[in-house]
Amino acid sequence: MKSLRKRHVQIIIVLIYWYCCLCLANNESGESKKGTKDEKWKKKDIRDYTEADLERLYDQWEEDDEPLEEDELPEYKRPPPQVDMGKLDADDPDGLLRMTKKGRTLMMFATVSGNPTEKETEQITGLWQSSLFNAHLETQRYVVGSNRVLFMLKDGAMSIDVKNFLVSQDRCEEVTIEGKNYPGKGATQDSVGGNTVKDDQKKTDDVNKVKKIKNKGKNDMKDKKKNKSKDKDTKGKDEL
Repeated sequence: MKSLRKRHVQIIIVLIYWYCCLCLANNESGESKKGTKDEKWKKKDIRDYTEADLERLYDQWEEDDEPLEEDELPEYKRPPPQVDMGKLDADDPDGLLRMTKKGRTLMMFATVSGNPTEKETEQITGLWQSSLFNAHLETQRYVVGSNRVLFMLKDGAMSIDVKNFLVSQDRCEEVTIEGKNYPGKGATQDSVGGNTVKDDQKKTDDVNKVKKIKNKGKNDMKDKKKNKSKDKDTKGKDEL
């Protein structure tokens, strides 16, 4: 009886041993196939790359890159600016905006008075942008309507200086920052009084335009990164 049990134990041990060997062989086979697949992908002609191949290539380049300095990181990855709560003044909204938007991208809208055409708005706001540039206030400008323009600032702390300049212009009816309206020199009594329904619609339109511009910026950045990956891969293959 004991001999039979011993025999059963030996059989079980042998089966376990062969099972382990089989698992190890399968694992090595899987790694071999994966390696073959990777080699095949690397040797693929750059002209035959799919979107997935480009994404994969870019991810590999990202892994090999050294960590970026804080000021080189995309804005959404940067830590928020340090705000000294002791220096905050509730009676100084401009100062609060300067502190909280320092180093952050900010978008502001300006309305041209007098029912201009889109071409006139382009000309008038182009002069504004040139004057701002001469004052060392760099902005990007997008005409988003017949009388409305969007200014994009890389450093939101400059927004107050830009706003103060714009509202002093004869043809500036209104400037909008973070949903708050500032009447300009060209404002009329009707525009200052406001129309709730019209203002709400304007805010909705502004939000949609900002989203559209942001999405365009993201797509442009994505295309730029993909082109960069293509250039690196082509250069690497040429060196080989």
